[in-house]
Amino acid sequence: MKNTTKQQYNAYVARIAQLNGITEKDVAEGFSVEPTPEQKLFEKVLLSSEFLQKVNSVNVDEMTGELIGLSVANVIASTTDTNAKDRETKDIAKLDSRKYLCEQVNFDTHITYQRLDQWAKFPDFQQKLANQTQRTIALNIIMMALNGTSRSATSNPNSNTLLQDVKKGWLQQLREDMPTHVMNGATTENKIKVGKGQGTGANAGKGYENLDALVLDATNNLISEVYADDTELVAICGREILNDKYFQMVNKTTEPTEELAGQIIMSQKQIGGLKAIRVPYFPANAILITRLDNLSVYYQTQSLRRAIINNPKRNCIEDYISKNIDFKIEDYDCAALIENITFEDAA
Repeated sequence: MKNTTKQQYNAYVARIAQLNGITEKDVAEGFSVEPTPEQKLFEKVLLSSEFLQKVNSVNVDEMTGELIGLSVANVIASTTDTNAKDRETKDIAKLDSRKYLCEQVNFDTHITYQRLDQWAKFPDFQQKLANQTQRTIALNIIMMALNGTSRSATSNPNSNTLLQDVKKGWLQQLREDMPTHVMNGATTENKIKVGKGQGTGANAGKGYENLDALVLDATNNLISEVYADDTELVAICGREILNDKYFQMVNKTTEPTEELAGQIIMSQKQIGGLKAIRVPYFPANAILITRLDNLSVYYQTQSLRRAIINNPKRNCIEDYISKNIDFKIEDYDCAALIENITFEDAA
């Protein structure tokens, strides 16, 4: 690391120490991030990702507790003959015994001296360093939420390249907790075929002529009547579902170098009457029907831990960050997953 770079780095560490009311030595030894800078850090993580801004972000004090996001009671309107009985109230939220459990997830990174020397030339050195960390955390949160299937004591990124073993995500919870809301075409007898002639003639009821028919069928049969006509329902599609020509970037004002951390790409056409969107790391041949605010990320407040270490043995700066988080679908009645979709015309 060049001396000029070291000066910039030391100023960065001093600023972090100042924000948290600690010494620069504490930054290297590890510290619990104070509530205000903790909130600001994760606000910036959310702001770096359009998708994370659209889904439901819930800050909770306790590690575990009842779900508190989207929930609609099925029936509350009524009439009562008060000459015969008293009026009775109904819980405004749907009764649900499910709980969240925020567990520690590590976001540990390093930056080489060589790269730091390159960045030190810019006047916004500290901001570049912070932005890189925030965007990387945002992308990893999305990856876990959409691909997590289990939680291992020690995760293995080599065999689980999409972070499948860090924290159980939305799709896996839907598969396990509400399999009746999942159409899985993984087996031959349950194959989900979309193509010319698949939904007509001898194939009537066995397949779908097009994606519109598939999404409409899933919405009508797997989504509760309370949500089926909700104008906020969307179809989140994998990259193999629609050709790229049907999609456009929602946020075109963003600089090309910034288009990394979870942008939403919106289709120019609807599927089955629903707005079709694409987000990073969603399974390639699947569709999730839901409201975006039905997908929640729970963050436990005052659980952010951090240590920033200058490690000359590795010629890098190491940044150890951990936060307790969980992923939850608030109301399964407002979610339907279609996966392992096959495109082929009938013989």
